[in-house]
Formats: sequence, structure tokens, C-alpha cells
Amino acid sequence: MSTHEPISAATESDGQADANGAAAPETLSVIDNRTGTSYELPIQDGTVRAMDLRQIKTDEQDFGLMAYDPAFMNTAACRSSITFIDGDAGILQHRGYPIEQLCEHSTYLEVAYLLINGRLPTQLELTGWIDEITIHTFVHENVKDFMQGFRYDANPMGMLVASVGALSTFYPDANKIHEERVRAIQIIRLLAKMPTLAAFAFRHNMGQPYVYPDNDLNYAGNFLGMMYKMTELKYQPDPRLERALDVLFILHADHEQNASTNAVRAVGSTQVDPYSAVAAGVAALYGPLHGGANEQALRMLERIEKVENIPDFLEGVKAGNERLMGFGHRVYKNYDPRARIIRKYLDDVFEVRGKSPLLDVATELEKRALDDDYFTSRKLYPNVDFYSGLIYEALGLPVAMFPVMFAIGRTSGWIAQWKEMVGDAEQKIARPRQIYTGERDLDYVPLADR
Repeated sequence: MSTHEPISAATESDGQADANGAAAPETLSVIDNRTGTSYELPIQDGTVRAMDLRQIKTDEQDFGLMAYDPAFMNTAACRSSITFIDGDAGILQHRGYPIEQLCEHSTYLEVAYLLINGRLPTQLELTGWIDEITIHTFVHENVKDFMQGFRYDANPMGMLVASVGALSTFYPDANKIHEERVRAIQIIRLLAKMPTLAAFAFRHNMGQPYVYPDNDLNYAGNFLGMMYKMTELKYQPDPRLERALDVLFILHADHEQNASTNAVRAVGSTQVDPYSAVAAGVAALYGPLHGGANEQALRMLERIEKVENIPDFLEGVKAGNERLMGFGHRVYKNYDPRARIIRKYLDDVFEVRGKSPLLDVATELEKRALDDDYFTSRKLYPNVDFYSGLIYEALGLPVAMFPVMFAIGRTSGWIAQWKEMVGDAEQKIARPRQIYTGERDLDYVPLADR
């Protein structure tokens, strides 16, 4: 048996030892049974580099071994210092700060600063940051004209995809992504204008005239004003709604390498402008398996309708005839910490807007599911989508607006991930490999002979 040299020197692990007490190397030994050759692959941060597999070949003409991982179920595509998740323990932290503390003490714009700049701002920095975002909330009048060109019943999420992408045509210097000054102003513009575009899409969907930003209001209050202002001279949002919405934005701000963040990074890896990269994230969020999950949870509660129907519904889930929406998560194998937080703000919203008749159904459904070993053994705990839909419904939003609300909060995370990727020397243009399964070496058949 021949032995292939390790790709890089193996490092010693802390606290691990072999039977003789010597420190065990941080490597993975692999034997290719096709050739009898053994390989020693370095392990770093609990991972083996996929490119290290390329040396494993049957002969010199062989391309080399690849990793096959549909949907990236077990592939780390980047290094990131933005968001930490421990799904088994139900932990979510941004730059090391627990989501519970951020929602209790911080604001969305402060969290956005934290995500994008890597640290909490000083009072002076936060004031300047908020002022910069506030004065950039207006969009060019041609953007408004562009949005008015959509059909009267256009999906607001489709409008958001198009209008965010269109911003790149209004700021042609945005493609200078390696110039820090240029990058900084695009970041401000994206954070400032996303609520404006979202509110315009809502008003368009409702057949109402667009409302311009009111820079006397805070971030969440201004958004509520652009959505709901009618004939009053000055819209004054209820502080309870402002706070609940601000917390929702924080809860959606970033969630590691989810589908939309992966889309932003993949498109951004081409070195396109940030508006186009973020538009890709909005498009990914448009899908019902991502941004539309809270709509599915609300639809489920509406279908159950009454508390008395819950036992039969849960039996239907066990029999495979129903789906328990808003429970379970690809990452969390414990109670989603975001669900615990948003549950606290339901009462505040209902005090202002009236209690949803579905709240009793949701509360009892959660109780029964968590008391049932069938669901807990499968790690099916409520996630953030289970209760956020009830808040959006209480705010009078059509279900088509639910992912739009998600997009507003997630914008800060997309920007932070995009900025981190631009500065990462290891990142190249995203270009996955494939396993080809089609025909080969066919001869062309003339049209007349087919």
C-alpha cells in the first residue's frame, strides 16, 4: 500500500490524545479502496476542504474526487463572523450578542449597524447612522413611475424584486464595490429605501396613492405611515406597533447561510453591484418554502378554524394527510428563540388592532403539539413563522405582503453578508460542479430524418 503525502502539515488537537497519551493530529485518514492508496486530509474548524479531495484519483487522467451535496445540507461555503446559530440548543447570536438581549435593549437600525460594521456603535455613531439613513428614504420620482407601471394586482414581492434591481440603474457607480466610500453610500441607500419600496408596493396592491416618507418618524414608524396614512395631516403611529414591528425586523435581520443569503453571496460573487445582489435575495425570499412560510402557517390556522378541531388535525398530521406548518426548522432542533420573543409582542399588537380569533387556535395547537411525543421526538417546535403571520394579519396586511415584511428586516443581513464576501480573499465567483447524467457522443440527425 502506498501512502500519499498530506496536503498540509497536520496540527495537534487540544485535549485529545491517543492510547499512549500523545496528542492526536487534526487529520482525517482516508483509504481509496479502488487503488489502495491512503490519504491524510487536514481538519480545520471541523471541516475538510472539498478541494483536498481532488488529489484522490484512480490515475493521472482522472479529474479527482468531488463532494456531492444537493441543497448544501452539509457544506460550509464561507467563513463568517456575522451570525452564530446552535440549532440543538436554540441559540441565535449576532456578532456574539444573544438575540434576546438585542430585542430587549436595541433597535433595528442599531442591530443593522452591528451586523454591517461588526460592533455596536457609540451614541455619536448611532446618531449619525440614523440621520444618514433617514435623509435617504426618498426614491427618485422615476422609481415611483416605474412601480406605477405594474398591473393593479401585481404581487408586491414581484414589485420589490424588480424595483430593488432597478435601483442599480439610478446609481451607476454602485458597481465600484471595492471603493469603500462608494460601498458605504449604497449600504445607506439600501437600508433607507427598502421600506419605501415595500410601502409603495403595498399601496399599489391596495389601489391607493403612494405616501412619501416622513423623516420626523423613526424607521418602523415611518414605514407604518407610508402604508397606512390616509387623509390626516400627520400620521402618528402607535408606539406599541412601532416597537413590535422593530422587533420583527431585528428577528429577521440575519440567519446565517439561508437560501436568500446564499443567493446574495452567489450573485454578489460575480462582483455585480449590491442592488442586483440584494434583488437576488429578494427573489429567493419570494419562494413559499422561504419567505412564504408564515403565510402557510396562517393558512393552516384558518383551516383548523376552531380549538375543537385541533385533535383531528393533529391526527391527520400523524397519518400524513396534513402538514404542521410553522413547526420545525432546517437548523433548529429546539424551540426557535425568535418564536419565544415574538410571542411576547402579540398582546401589544392585539391591544391596538384587536385580538385575532386565531390566537386561541395557535396557543392550543402549540400546547398540544409540545405535549405530544410524536412531535417533540421529531424536534418539531414552533418557529418564528408560526406567530409572525398573526401579527401581520393583525396589521391588516394581505398575505402577499408577508415576505415583503421579511425582506425589509433581512436587508441588513444581506448587506452584511455581501460586504463580508467582498472583503474575503478566499471567495471567488460561485461555480458549483455537477454530476453529468445525460447522453454523450451522439451524431446530429438532420431535421428531415427525425
